[in-house]
Amino acid sequence: MSIDPSATVHPSAVVEPGAHVGPGCSVGPFCYVGKDVTLAEDVILESHAVVKGVTEIGAETHIFSFAVIGEIPQDKKFEGEMTHLQIGKRNRIREHVTINTGTNGGGGLTRIGDDCLLMAGCHVAHDAIVHNRVIIVNSAAIAGHCIIEDDVIVGGLCGVHQFVRIGKGAIIGAVSMVTNDVIPYGLVQGPRGVLDGLNLVGLKRAGVARSDITALRAAFQMLAQGEGAFQDRAKRLGEETESAYVKDIVRFVLGDSDRSFLTPG
Repeated sequence: MSIDPSATVHPSAVVEPGAHVGPGCSVGPFCYVGKDVTLAEDVILESHAVVKGVTEIGAETHIFSFAVIGEIPQDKKFEGEMTHLQIGKRNRIREHVTINTGTNGGGGLTRIGDDCLLMAGCHVAHDAIVHNRVIIVNSAAIAGHCIIEDDVIVGGLCGVHQFVRIGKGAIIGAVSMVTNDVIPYGLVQGPRGVLDGLNLVGLKRAGVARSDITALRAAFQMLAQGEGAFQDRAKRLGEETESAYVKDIVRFVLGDSDRSFLTPG
């Protein structure tokens, strides 16, 4: 066990031998920190937080009460193999959040990027990859093997099907079930999620130039109504556009996927 002298550990907390607690950390009352856990500098664990497994928590991440981080996967194929969880810097992980480690069959790693907000009661399953500045709202569930790119918002009570990819800057409306890939900057809503346009509010808040928003609108129309298969339309977009935002969509559509796409109605 390695606890930096500048760290604060409440007397009622359990820090197992082998754990590493970095400078400036705060481990609150009745927390549990497992033997293979590494807490970087200035991590805060509020009371009753549990961190287990081979788990690395990045600097300045704040984990709130009753979150369970690094528990084994909810996967019947899991047989106790040594797998990992990596959580980046400056994340806020709220009450009752659960995040599982990976599985050998899925690459052995679950990863959360930097500056994410995981609101109360949400779940991130085994082998999921969540990139940076992602917001997962209360009680949403990200299934195994999903990829959530930068700046995505997943609304409250949503479910994201295993192996689904959600492209950067997309937004999923509340109480939606997402069963197929979502293009970057897409807007998904409805009980059985449908691609219903672009995340225009998010694009404007991010300061995206009017010319790029116009190009994205035109690209969406071409994907919705152009000739040929969806991937063929995307290839033509890639040949015709100069917009980096449209190229994000082209890259995503032509990338590897285990699911089909939510396509414009």
